[in-house]
Amino acid sequence: MQMNRQQYLALLSEGKAAHGNGDPSDACPYDRLGDAEQQFGYRYWLRGWQEARLAAEEAPPVDAAVTGGQ
Repeated sequence: MQMNRQQYLALLSEGKAAHGNGDPSDACPYDRLGDAEQQFGYRYWLRGWQEARLAAEEAPPVDAAVTGGQ
């Protein structure tokens, strides 16, 4: 794995997608205590997951009257 901006953005997206799929944060496929590449993957995958969680928490609740009760 190359540790560059392109890979960083890919890892962020991967983490966000994992949150969208309902995966917990500890489902990260990278090792926090591994070599430099594993730590890089862990750091930015987790950051993407956390950004997605924060966005979901800050989203306004959907009112049942607006959605037609569905």
